[in-house]
Amino acid sequence: MIHVVVHNGNHVFVRSCAVQLFFFGASALIECCLLTMMSYDRYLAISKPLHYVSIMTMRFTYHLAVWCWVIGFSLSLIIHISILELHFCDGYIINHLFCDLAPLLDLSCIDTTKVRIEVSVVTLLGLVQFFLILTIYSYILKSILHIPSSFGRQKAFSTCSSHLIVVLVYYGSLIILYLSPTKGNYLNLNKMLSFFNTVVTPLFNPIVYSLRSKEIRKALSKFLVLGKEYIMKLS
Repeated sequence: MIHVVVHNGNHVFVRSCAVQLFFFGASALIECCLLTMMSYDRYLAISKPLHYVSIMTMRFTYHLAVWCWVIGFSLSLIIHISILELHFCDGYIINHLFCDLAPLLDLSCIDTTKVRIEVSVVTLLGLVQFFLILTIYSYILKSILHIPSSFGRQKAFSTCSSHLIVVLVYYGSLIILYLSPTKGNYLNLNKMLSFFNTVVTPLFNPIVYSLRSKEIRKALSKFLVLGKEYIMKLS
């Protein structure tokens, strides 16, 4: 992506483009599965704390992680095989920052209904996971409200707040990107949303999770205080 932006374009083979799209799709699917598993982990930690150690064992977490990767690569491979069966016209240009699905399918010389149906099914599975996460968090919220002390409620909420923020940002950007038009005057908007989803959101994740650390918060507070003092001196 950086090479395309710096040099205002790049040449890529069809198979190389399909491989790039395969890993892009697999990583997105794997993250959807991991976010769902993490919400289940938060549910056990807050709603069933006495059973957490016996349920969320090292062996069980290992199997959950492996299945996330298996599901992600398997579903992406199905779409990848269908893309390799397509035929593309000569002299085509992908007007995008990378080999995204929509601009690639627009260049096909044959019917792409099969691929679009497969993508719609996979997208539906992703939405099912999103609603599953929201359902799990409704149970978590119910459990938090039953905690008698305000300190206990605050501590329980801080346990899952960072994960919930990441879920909303990740799925929010995906839903907006999927619903946005990809042709005409809306193409540049789609590029900006793709850039946000592929670059900004992943950079946002470690910042959100790190803010739970006391050392990170202290360093950030110190940095803001020093910055404020420096600005006051300049003024």
